[in-house]
Amino acid sequence: MTERVPNDVITRQVATALAEDIGAGDVTAALVPPDQQARAQVIAREPAIFCGTDWAEAVFRQLDPAIRLEWLAHDGDRVSADKTVLKLSGPARPILSGERTALNFLQTLSATATAASVYVAAVAGTGCRILDTRKTLPGLRLAQKYAARCGGAQNHRLGLYDMVLLKENHIIAAGSIGTAVAAARGKSPGIPVEVEVESLAEFDQALDAGADIIMLDELTQADMREAVSRNRARGGKAKLEASGSVTLQSVRDIAATGVDFISIGGITKHVKAVDLSMRLDFHSREAS
Repeated sequence: MTERVPNDVITRQVATALAEDIGAGDVTAALVPPDQQARAQVIAREPAIFCGTDWAEAVFRQLDPAIRLEWLAHDGDRVSADKTVLKLSGPARPILSGERTALNFLQTLSATATAASVYVAAVAGTGCRILDTRKTLPGLRLAQKYAARCGGAQNHRLGLYDMVLLKENHIIAAGSIGTAVAAARGKSPGIPVEVEVESLAEFDQALDAGADIIMLDELTQADMREAVSRNRARGGKAKLEASGSVTLQSVRDIAATGVDFISIGGITKHVKAVDLSMRLDFHSREAS
């Protein structure tokens, strides 16, 4: 089961989103009588991997706990076009006020999960794992990382605190790959150290330095295969990650080189919102 995001994180993200949208008050929903009741359905208009239920739930809970929600799809489910994923009933005003915020979370997180699932399916059977990156929407890092997991991808580092990733500028500042790795081991013992390399010569230096993970940035597939061979000849101690200019058309060929991981920023930064819509039916309290 996919590890869920802590409730306090979701509560903060939803509160921020609602404050952004509602501000001092929903002047349009105020036109609806305060005792007006409504039923609503959220419908998927296209196939997708569904995600975001905890965020949508929190939207309506924060607006009015009297709103009743019935989920007909769950995070990680593959839904078809015209599938009803959620039914709601309760006071009309807070349902109307929460509609856009709830849909924004559901559409964005479902889009991330769906994008991840497409790449995961493309490398199925190769043993290679798809990774996300830190190229996420500001403030929604953990939400999109969760959605990527729902789509079958694996999280790379969550932030700048849980893995050392030595890129070109870090290496230049340190003087060499070996010096940078040694400094990272000294300052952050026990934390994995990854080195980004742009050539086989740099790859050999990262191997010699004992990097835990080596990112092959924009290497040709021939060089990736050679890197895999050299790593295996040294006992295969490093994990190899391919990165840069990966497309859906090339991802399986890259996986076939033998790398352990392929990181794809597009899973979180190039997503197109999944088409979801809400339909309301107004009724009296007696009818409910």
